[in-house]
Amino acid sequence: MFDSDFAYSFRKSPVAVASAIIALILVVAAVFAPWIAPHDPMDVASLSLLDSFKPPVGMPDADWSNVLGTDNQGRDVLSAIMYGMRISLLVGFLSVLFAIVVGIAFGLLAGYAGGITDTILMRIADVQLTFPSILTALLVDGVITAALPRTMRDALQIYVIIFAIGISLWPNFARTVRGSTLVERNKDYVMAARVIGVPSWRIMLSHVLPNVIGPVMVIGTLGLGLAIIAEATLSFLGVGLPPTAPSLGTLIRFGDDFLFSGQWWVTVFPGLTLILMVLAINLLGDWLRDALNPRLR
Repeated sequence: MFDSDFAYSFRKSPVAVASAIIALILVVAAVFAPWIAPHDPMDVASLSLLDSFKPPVGMPDADWSNVLGTDNQGRDVLSAIMYGMRISLLVGFLSVLFAIVVGIAFGLLAGYAGGITDTILMRIADVQLTFPSILTALLVDGVITAALPRTMRDALQIYVIIFAIGISLWPNFARTVRGSTLVERNKDYVMAARVIGVPSWRIMLSHVLPNVIGPVMVIGTLGLGLAIIAEATLSFLGVGLPPTAPSLGTLIRFGDDFLFSGQWWVTVFPGLTLILMVLAINLLGDWLRDALNPRLR
């Protein structure tokens, strides 16, 4: 019944369908970029300065081999965007996955155990929530990067940024799971499991967790958009991923130098792609929130 209601809700929402199609196109373009991209922007040997700043199709002197034009190094902008989306989506997905795991663990523990455990964990979450997540990510990224040997920074930077963004997002998941756990732990099925001697960890994982996972899915979808924006912001500020692994944020930063000199396409097209990706994800998250709300079904 739930599956049929869920599918019906999706089909009857034009915004959800359009957002899903856009998100699917972008994800497919990113995942299969090495096979479908017109050029390989990572192949330095194939770049030529003679091809730099070609305008996109529709402008004078445009070249159909570079539909969205080229940058200052002759790199195809469309191909660079497709490869950049790979990095942005990877960092966003792994950051949210890390935040979900940490948030669920702390939220279940705080809600089920209660007492001093609940107080300590939630006060830590409250303190962190007083700071903007981007500042938390900046702080964590800066501290870890400074502690790493210089020779290892570029190789480990993607893992550092995933950890930094994930740490900045976990309180949202923890507080949601904790609130749902407080409701579930007093229900009859949990009390019955306690009476027959089921271990607490098993009750939390087998009985409580499946009943609190719905809100986590919604926050996770919305959190993916936030994580992608956070990574793009860090990369734009120059403290994110290295130039050897350019994300959408890195591409926007590179193109920003040429925005007012006439080569607007170098930064505008990656920026529009970022906006479109995050907007599609957020709209899907809004629909998922309504679809999982029993009062609206």
